Amino acid sequence: MSARIVAEDVPDSYFDFMEMDDFTRRRDAGDMPTLGQLLKHVGDVRKEAIGDGSETPVHHTLDINGMEVRSLPFVLSFNNLTYSVKIRNKMSFTDLFSRRRASPVAETPALGETAFSRSKILLNEISGEARDGEIMAFLGASGSGKSTLIDALANRIAKGKLKGTVKLNGESVESRLLKVISAYVMQDDLLFPMLTVEETLTFAAEFRLPRSLSKSKKNARVQALIDQLGLRNAAKTVIGDEGHRGVSGGERRRVSIGIDIIHDPIVLFLDEPTSGLDSTSAFMVVKVLQRIAQSGSIVIMSIHQPSYRILGLLDRMIFLSRGQTVYSGSPSQLPSYFAEFGHPIPEGDNRTEFALDLIRELEGSPGGTKSLVEFNKSWQSMTKLHNNNDISQNATPSLSLKEAISASISRGKLVSGATAATNSNAIATSPSSSSSSIVPTYANPFWIELLTLSKRSITNSRRMPELFGIRLGAVMVTGFILATMFWQLDNSPKGVQERLGFFAFAMSTTFYTTADALPVFIQERFIFMRETSHNAYRRWSYVISHAIVALPALLFLSLAFACITFWAVGLDGGFSGFLFYFVIILASFWAGNSFVSFLSGVVPHVMLGYTIVVAILAYFLLFSGFFINRDRIPGYWIWFHYMSLVKYPYEAVLQNEFSDAAKCFVRGVQIFDNSPLASVSDALKLKLLDSMSDTLGMKITASTCLTTGTDLLKQNAVTDLSKWNCLWVTVAWGFFFRILFYLSLLLGSKNKRS
Repeated sequence: MSARIVAEDVPDSYFDFMEMDDFTRRRDAGDMPTLGQLLKHVGDVRKEAIGDGSETPVHHTLDINGMEVRSLPFVLSFNNLTYSVKIRNKMSFTDLFSRRRASPVAETPALGETAFSRSKILLNEISGEARDGEIMAFLGASGSGKSTLIDALANRIAKGKLKGTVKLNGESVESRLLKVISAYVMQDDLLFPMLTVEETLTFAAEFRLPRSLSKSKKNARVQALIDQLGLRNAAKTVIGDEGHRGVSGGERRRVSIGIDIIHDPIVLFLDEPTSGLDSTSAFMVVKVLQRIAQSGSIVIMSIHQPSYRILGLLDRMIFLSRGQTVYSGSPSQLPSYFAEFGHPIPEGDNRTEFALDLIRELEGSPGGTKSLVEFNKSWQSMTKLHNNNDISQNATPSLSLKEAISASISRGKLVSGATAATNSNAIATSPSSSSSSIVPTYANPFWIELLTLSKRSITNSRRMPELFGIRLGAVMVTGFILATMFWQLDNSPKGVQERLGFFAFAMSTTFYTTADALPVFIQERFIFMRETSHNAYRRWSYVISHAIVALPALLFLSLAFACITFWAVGLDGGFSGFLFYFVIILASFWAGNSFVSFLSGVVPHVMLGYTIVVAILAYFLLFSGFFINRDRIPGYWIWFHYMSLVKYPYEAVLQNEFSDAAKCFVRGVQIFDNSPLASVSDALKLKLLDSMSDTLGMKITASTCLTTGTDLLKQNAVTDLSKWNCLWVTVAWGFFFRILFYLSLLLGSKNKRS
């Protein structure tokens, strides 16, 4: 068939001039194009920029020839979903003792319960069906099970914990496939604050759209999506946070939806997308969701209490009460349902408000909502019996899941799967191939993910220069204080002791100043979990990008600290000594940053993380060998000495300073400087040297070298590793903690209920 669609290039997006009734009429008539097709053609014809709206809108005609513009049949069915969790009983010793006295015969706990825990059912045999082109909404009071049901359908509950079945087109969906063909929009808006709306969606496109798609097509997809979401006027505005003014709450929510639908998913899950929004913003968000559904997607959302206007956009509803279904059907059936139940909805009342108030009232009654649950079961049975002859209500999808996904990809749906479908037709047609083989696990190769992640982090950080400025200021102030405190140390015994103190403080300071890396990932944790939960990129890509982005700042900080302190303190070694001093400081920053990054992946709270970091770094300094030499550390603590991150850079700078065997640090009478004889006259000190010469049988004068740099290293037990080995060990510690960081992300970001 041939169809002509007229698109008006207006600021409020291509879809805003089309009324909902027109959309519904066209969809029912069977001539509704998929979202991918519309967005592609809208992007191709959008030539004029809108600016302030003073120009006359330009009309374009789009030709879609030989194309069946009917939504493809996808049906997500779920039957008897049941999920329970263990809850500890709150019981004091007094309660336990009184219970035993009151009941001499032990009571047998119920199934799944013990004296210390009990089972709480969050979902109890929930069943339903969601179709493409429709919005299904879960309603109920707080704690009714809405979010839990969303998680159950989105495969966000640990395997084996959820009972019942979830099928798409009658087939069970593998976890890997569901990640690719679906999207999950969390209740919180998790976005980078210093990126603009357009940049946020562009980076999402880089992650979710395949490399084979040209940059111009990706940009067209982003621009079309901005129009569809009604974000054109806010496209160049930063997202913002508490300290930076940005977009409004409604716009932020639509951006959150946009980054998850950039690849045009088949199934879209949303957890309370209207939470915290005013009625107008909430209506606009649900209106966007209706357009997404009408493009051929299954939209499933939870909502607390929709307004009258939002109710008109919903197609199917499930009311929940304490994990049980009390109503399942369309909004139009609510009046007849409650009328048959004996509680008719008064004319003029908001249907959902009446239903929720009634449910809440029943929950507070002695019998609870049991009567309404039982009535719903009988009402559902009667409804199915009444519709047995209605083919439209009972028709099953004519295509298998694999065929439906392949057909959707070929028609512009599920953009990230287009590569797999076009590069391997055999996969789509072979009867032996599984549904999950149709689409790739990740849209892009590793190095594309690495570049995109690095670019995004740098862009976001570059717009907050005050953060790096504070880090640089802290390092420079510390370096300035150390340089002026230990100004031009001499080679006397006191100078040696002062050098040891300087090195210990300087090396530990490099680790303490890396603690600023702690909140970086903690703040990004949920963004990372959201993006990796649907395979936007590999975890390894994030870990390596995280390290690469941190290196330039560490390099600059190391150079600044080394330049301020090396010559001011009067350290030895010349230019080569300075280079090693700079490199070991850089290695210390690297190891410290990696260690703190690992902790940020384990510890969920910033303040708790800072407490742990400060404590562990204090232990590292204690066992570094400065306060007590290695050969004096008790055997049961020696293992901590070798685990100390401060030990290796500390020993490295000592060897860099005292490795010259020809350089003398204690001559003649200087041997008495650190003893009670330091205050006696030089003449008496010379007489004491003569006496020592006679006793030892060797001539000791005022100029005789008694302690060299090598002797100092032996005295401090710095003999087991060379300075270069200490450097490599410090660098290796950094890589080791990066691997641990990856493992913490791998194990700690499953994003599933247990």
